[in-house]
Amino acid sequence: MNFIAWMIVACEIAFWIVIILGLTIRYVFKKNKLSIIFFALTPLIDLLLLALTSYDMYRGATATIAHGIAAIYIGVSVAYGKSMINWADSRFRYYILRKGEKPQRLKGSEFSLNERKNLLRHYAAFLIGGSMLGLIVFLIQDSARTESLFAVLKTWGFILVIDTAITASYFIWPKKGKATKVV
Repeated sequence: MNFIAWMIVACEIAFWIVIILGLTIRYVFKKNKLSIIFFALTPLIDLLLLALTSYDMYRGATATIAHGIAAIYIGVSVAYGKSMINWADSRFRYYILRKGEKPQRLKGSEFSLNERKNLLRHYAAFLIGGSMLGLIVFLIQDSARTESLFAVLKTWGFILVIDTAITASYFIWPKKGKATKVV
């Protein structure tokens, strides 16, 4: 695995460590303002990955799939970041602290509407990450060095089309809840 691939792994681990520390500081130590500082570190992790990826390309590296995945990671982190923190927050409160309401599984139209929101986030992530890939290709001006970035963009575009079709299917065939036995 190359340097950028390891940095993606390190940044993902750092992201979740910062989130868990922020939640622990907020709920266990009751330091809400301090926890916000930890949550604010999440975009800095993205900027670090962006800087490392840019530097690697600037040094003359040929783009690999890992460079493309770094752009995906940043796009997803920006588009889904707040919702991921909210997801972790509700589960931390319920499963770790045993407080608050149990996170409910959505069904029917609620599930469909939530999936539509997630699809819009996916489009936002694609626009952010795809723009970054396009910018790298434009700045490098060497198709031989950036060929794999196009492959990543095409694959991600195909996945986005599949996600769109699946999300549309939830409106046609809404997800039903589990059947309950009547005694």
